[in-house]
Amino acid sequence: HLSIRRQRQMCIRDRYKSVHGGDIYSEQNNSLGKNIVDYSANVNPLGLPVSVKEAIKISIKNCVNYPDPLCRELTEKLAKYLNVKKEYFFISNGAADVLFKLALAVKPKRAVLLAPTFADYEKALRTVDCKFTYYDLQEEKNFVAGPELLQKINSRVDLVVICNPNNPTGKLMDEDLLVEILEKCCRTGTKLLVDECFMDFVDDEKAYSLCSQLSKYHNLIILKAFTKTYAMPGLRLGYCITADAELIRGLHENGQDWNVSVPAQAAGIAALDEENYLLASKDLIRVERQYLTAQLEVLGAKTFGSEANYVFFKLEKPENLAERLREYGFLIRECENYHNLGSTYYRIAVKTRYTNRALIKAIKEVRRNALVIGNY
Repeated sequence: HLSIRRQRQMCIRDRYKSVHGGDIYSEQNNSLGKNIVDYSANVNPLGLPVSVKEAIKISIKNCVNYPDPLCRELTEKLAKYLNVKKEYFFISNGAADVLFKLALAVKPKRAVLLAPTFADYEKALRTVDCKFTYYDLQEEKNFVAGPELLQKINSRVDLVVICNPNNPTGKLMDEDLLVEILEKCCRTGTKLLVDECFMDFVDDEKAYSLCSQLSKYHNLIILKAFTKTYAMPGLRLGYCITADAELIRGLHENGQDWNVSVPAQAAGIAALDEENYLLASKDLIRVERQYLTAQLEVLGAKTFGSEANYVFFKLEKPENLAERLREYGFLIRECENYHNLGSTYYRIAVKTRYTNRALIKAIKEVRRNALVIGNY
């Protein structure tokens, strides 16, 4: 009886497969073990700041208490850091967690999504039976949204979701078009969710961020996270900002109170002091993104001008690049499971020069071996 029960549990578990990058755990049972280099998750290559590690260690003694359900100290510091009213913040267990709470709080019936874009927008909205209209981003237009997107927005649409810069393409939306979208959403009574989780890696991010528009447009929701910026995906810390007080209350009501742990709150508070770390990160990513882009193009890949800490590219040959790179110890993001993309699209994180060189060398080896065995 127990054996059959375990088998059923294993079958149920095996039916679900994560669609995201960063699943190093599935690779630990193969011959490479823990030697895999993960290019599938877009995490800051400088790693967790020393001050954040120290803050986490110090916070352990406070784990005998429940965490602050309102994240008061972190909220105060975030408000000053972003120059936004503290009443506008809802902090949670990662940006993805915020998405699911937003779905429950807003309960939209119809939404407009870009394609391709981050999968969890759709996953979260499906929990409330939301219907979708896609705006397909076109390769011939460099995967950049155009004014045609405005035609998708009307009074029947409850929510528009835009990732800026977009995941997986790394492309920024034109600033004027984004404001036009915001204004039209305001006229049609549509909420606009703008995911700015990768905005911290963008040069002159203040020119592209909509944070300055929050007090003017109460239908605007901005999603942000500490995850990628400060290399702390294992801690889970994200938040949204909106002037809609009713929505903030709804977010609190649609989840448990202690959704941000004591160590995560301490880590966030410490991270906001790391200005030099962020400057160094931007410099490194700018240089290494250019290096990776140039090297990929030499190898015959088509790149699309990412502005984030990852590079999106198309490489038709050799086939199954991601699978072949696993044999060399590299995990990259296959993009076939993104809506509106195929098996020849990939995304890689930007890392340090030493590691990036090793990845490019591995891709060259994969190409060479594919030619030799005639499987190209």
